[in-house]
Amino acid sequence: MTDLEADAALLESGRLLFAGAADFISSAPTVVALPPMKGVEIAFAGRSNVGKSSLVNALTGRNTLARTSHTPGRTQQLNFFDIGGRLTLVDMPGYGYAAVEKTKVEAWTDLIHDYLKGRANLARVFMLIDSRHGLKGIDIDVLDGLDQAAVSYQVVLTKGDALKKAEIEARIEKTREALSKRPAAYPEILITSSRDDRGVPELRASVARLLQERGA
Repeated sequence: MTDLEADAALLESGRLLFAGAADFISSAPTVVALPPMKGVEIAFAGRSNVGKSSLVNALTGRNTLARTSHTPGRTQQLNFFDIGGRLTLVDMPGYGYAAVEKTKVEAWTDLIHDYLKGRANLARVFMLIDSRHGLKGIDIDVLDGLDQAAVSYQVVLTKGDALKKAEIEARIEKTREALSKRPAAYPEILITSSRDDRGVPELRASVARLLQERGA
């Protein structure tokens, strides 16, 4: 099989994976409330208002699977979804929204850290970064935590429709440089937009590849 054929096969596998059922499992406000570990699990993380819930909805082809809001910081729990019985997708609380009470931010932070450290079936965290702004200090802090926890992560640039081609290329290159010496970073950087679906098939394919590698 040629590289082109392999890429096409992965795109189709990704399409089929997310074309099936996608069902809400549960929300977990604390580690005690986490559902039992089952099969392969992936998580989506990012700053508040990065477009995380919108991308999860675009990924699954559903408008209301993950709750979206114009108010940053709305997702306050770990939300678990079953994808076709083959995969668990976790929508993590957004971080970095200054208007949220400090005690609530600390509670979210503790929840995320405890989840990352204790979830043995967590295969990868997809780190969503707003392509218009790139990596910020708070994102770097999260990446440091993922490296320390030895949790594999892949950067996904969101809102790519807001940039010109040259700007996208520059943002990807700058992000690649920032990740080059990070041990837990997956090398491929994706550029996406939930508005026009750019990069969404490639993101599905990346998840399908991960399942293949895990024999799931």
